[in-house]
Amino acid sequence: MPRKTSADRPTSKPIVSSAHLVSPDSAQMSEFEFGLIVAGNAFHRWVTHCMSAAGLKDLTPLDVLVLHHVTHRARDKRLADICFIMNIEDTHLVNYALKKLQGLGVVASHKHGKEVTYAATEDGRQYVERYREIRESCLIGALKADDSLNRDIGELARLLRVLSGMYDQAARAAASL
Repeated sequence: MPRKTSADRPTSKPIVSSAHLVSPDSAQMSEFEFGLIVAGNAFHRWVTHCMSAAGLKDLTPLDVLVLHHVTHRARDKRLADICFIMNIEDTHLVNYALKKLQGLGVVASHKHGKEVTYAATEDGRQYVERYREIRESCLIGALKADDSLNRDIGELARLLRVLSGMYDQAARAAASL
């Protein structure tokens, strides 16, 4: 009996959230966007639950990500740098997260002339370390069970960076219309 190839299999419709946006040229992009929505929401739920398990409760996903970035490489960060690296246009959102994190005592601000920088406090670093331990146990442990998935993650990360550039360029084009 001959082996079936991908050409022999019936094609399935893409799984999308907005069928009205699907065109013959963009079915894959629509399917990617739906995957991105679902993955983004799952990631946000994950970071808040992981940080809550680490002992910092009632943080938004942005609060958690800002704390991680402020802790990154143990260097003070300016608001503009945090926004640039995280690709966040609205500095007010990050500023609000920083103020909230300062109020919790996990981030401190330092003034250098006219410039204000932010860094994690010792308490903040301890919460981030506990988050890392929980991440290793709950998430990284699951990756070890599927070597093929783990190998694909680096390529997926590269592709996401490329697509983020495409979306940024498209946003600039749309803003000029």
